[in-house]
Amino acid sequence: MLERDFGHVTFMPGENRGKYPNCHSIFLKESGVLIDPAADRRRLEELKQKQEVKTIWLSHWHEDHFLNLDLFADLPIWISHFDAPPLCSLDTFLDYYGVDEEERVFWEPLMTDFFRYKPRQISGYLSDGDCIDLGGETAEIIAAPGHTPGHLAINFRKSRVLFLADYDLTPFGPWYGDAGSSIEQTIASLRRLKQIDASVWIACHEKGVFEDDPGLAWSEYENVIFRREEKLLLFLSEPRSMEDIINAWIVYGKPREPLMFYRFGERRLMLKHLERLMQQGIVSHDGQRFFKLSL
Repeated sequence: MLERDFGHVTFMPGENRGKYPNCHSIFLKESGVLIDPAADRRRLEELKQKQEVKTIWLSHWHEDHFLNLDLFADLPIWISHFDAPPLCSLDTFLDYYGVDEEERVFWEPLMTDFFRYKPRQISGYLSDGDCIDLGGETAEIIAAPGHTPGHLAINFRKSRVLFLADYDLTPFGPWYGDAGSSIEQTIASLRRLKQIDASVWIACHEKGVFEDDPGLAWSEYENVIFRREEKLLLFLSEPRSMEDIINAWIVYGKPREPLMFYRFGERRLMLKHLERLMQQGIVSHDGQRFFKLSL
């Protein structure tokens, strides 16, 4: 993938098409704002050497969005105040994901060794409706919770670029498995973003750049949520334990390596669906197993 300019907005591709654990970044040259510093590390090192980056913005707190943050240890960080706590403490970071104590043996070294996690102090906060002058460009901050409580999209008004961050419109579909994630908020955020007028849409993973209206990609992405739920309900025609549900691989389709990582993701996403279905009175739990209610 190539680095590209859209008006005042520079799209900086991540390695391997921005697939996790990488992601694409956004750079505003006039102001020196770098958003989600996880693009190609060598390219970010060039920016650092030229001292072009002045401030880091994070769309949210996830590790694949601060993969190369260590290059900019001396720069101020701005983020939504809802998503700030995980950046200040690794224990809080894992709490926000919903990582169990026994799982931390896997997650702690992954965060510190691979993602180079270090606690950081937050310099400022980005809030819904903020309109920030970035030297020729105006960035309108849009709260888009669901993926995380403080997940942000950004509307670059003059360049007519809408930064979708992790509502990436990929075939995998949305992630909403954190402790503070929400299926309902994810759906509402997607529908809000779909209504915003733009000429270019930029997301953090895979295709990354949409120069035509994403069109059906919006509904296909949202419908992944409902397809997961349909498969889960079908599976719950008989009582199932949480272990049974994880081993059905409704989200990922099959076991993948590293197994603990993908089992965690399967469990967290399925738990969100189970919570939603129990709130709707469609599913119940007898203390050991989940089952669909006869309506």
